[in-house]
Amino acid sequence: MNEKPVAVILAGGEGKRMKSEKPKVLCEVLFKPMLQWVIDAVKQSGIDDICVVKGFNGHYVEEFLLSLPFKVNTVNQCKRLGTGHAVMMAEDFLKNHINSDVLVLNGDSPFMDSETIKSSYLYHSQNNMGCTVISAQNQNPTGYGRIIKDNNNLLDRIVEEKEATDQQRKITEVNSGTYWFNCKALINSLKSVAPSEKTGEYYLTDTVHIIKKIGLKTGVFKALNPDAVLGANDCIQLNQLCEIARKKILQKNMSNGVNIPCTDGVIIGTDVKIDNMTTILPSSVLIGNTKIGKGCIIGPSVLIDNCSVSDGKNIAVAAIKNQII
Repeated sequence: MNEKPVAVILAGGEGKRMKSEKPKVLCEVLFKPMLQWVIDAVKQSGIDDICVVKGFNGHYVEEFLLSLPFKVNTVNQCKRLGTGHAVMMAEDFLKNHINSDVLVLNGDSPFMDSETIKSSYLYHSQNNMGCTVISAQNQNPTGYGRIIKDNNNLLDRIVEEKEATDQQRKITEVNSGTYWFNCKALINSLKSVAPSEKTGEYYLTDTVHIIKKIGLKTGVFKALNPDAVLGANDCIQLNQLCEIARKKILQKNMSNGVNIPCTDGVIIGTDVKIDNMTTILPSSVLIGNTKIGKGCIIGPSVLIDNCSVSDGKNIAVAAIKNQII
């Protein structure tokens, strides 16, 4: 019987178009680094043993991980030669968990959620897969690896955009960049991955076909959440991710009985908790570990950061941080 699953998060990318000295994974979506979104999803799915592969200006990633209230393993990718090469850097971590399954995912995909991780693992383990790729349907698949299936509708291989034919580029089921592997199968398959003739990179996607060739099953789990594949390469795309996250959080709060009559300028952070019967007015920004009680009126033009607000309070035109009100 396999041991408890583990995770490897790829976080070595530079993200040149972000024009930041920090690695791309530390760019923030709704005031929280993308890497934190990913770690939170992994932890919420029940995985505690995590290895982060750092690279460009990796000391920033190390500093961030040391600020967390739990331990995260790290390895360094000195030369960034593709996703397959990044996972190779975690070989010792994988060998220490040789009898486990491992989740491999990107540190800059903030909307990969815990429910998708748990559901895909159930599929992976119950079907005794050597590899399971989490896919998503995307009507604009440009830039993503395409899912190629065999005659039995099982996963045959993944073709990267740069390597795809014109016909393959028409496929709209794409690779999310998140995989479940049998650890032993992953270690062995990485030994056979060769650099791409076009880019010189080692693609993690090549392991899928290798694992299938040695007789293990390879499958696809299609995420119900199409946003699971989304990432950002520049600040324009980062803004788009922030807007997606903002709207989801506003909808969640309204479904829970929070009154938001006009959403203009309203930003609610991921860790903010608001009781029902409270009204949030325009240009209100609530962030940090903020707790708003029942029956409050917050706004307009309010910034509340890491505060606890008791029931029935009215707060307008204020900036408040680290207070109990």
